[in-house]
Amino acid sequence: MSERQGDASPFEPAGLAFTPVSSGLIKVRLIGVAVWLGLPLLGVVVLAILFPGWWWAIPGGVLAALIMWLCWLIPRQVRSIGYAERDEDLFIRKGIVFRQLTVVPYGRMQYVDVQAGPLDRWAKVAKVQLHTASAQTDAAIPGLPPAEASRLRDRLTERGEARLAGL
Repeated sequence: MSERQGDASPFEPAGLAFTPVSSGLIKVRLIGVAVWLGLPLLGVVVLAILFPGWWWAIPGGVLAALIMWLCWLIPRQVRSIGYAERDEDLFIRKGIVFRQLTVVPYGRMQYVDVQAGPLDRWAKVAKVQLHTASAQTDAAIPGLPPAEASRLRDRLTERGEARLAGL
């Protein structure tokens, strides 16, 4: 056994280059954090002004610390998302601490969705959702530029149909 064989990672298959997602996804996720945690923080600040007391620092500090941690974490999470196409299957990876690599054979795909909400459209990103014969292997690639999402949808549909034709 060579030295390098022991260093092989199941999350980095040899000879496979992953395509990263758009950094626009960072904006979308940070805005979500601002809405869901920033508004309660603002409420705590207003209540602290109306009803002075040192104890308001506890919920305010917890919320502020959580917001700062997520502002550091979200860009790293988005940069960990990627996908790679091979002749027979699609690889999707994500995660920093809890890493995940999903392999979806083209022949198992039933249909492919492209989704984008108002915030996604503003940030110029879309999500490609893959639906397979098994609910456990449904996979998604968030944060793709719309043109790439459309290209990937068409390519995956074409490859899926070609693989199903042989069954």
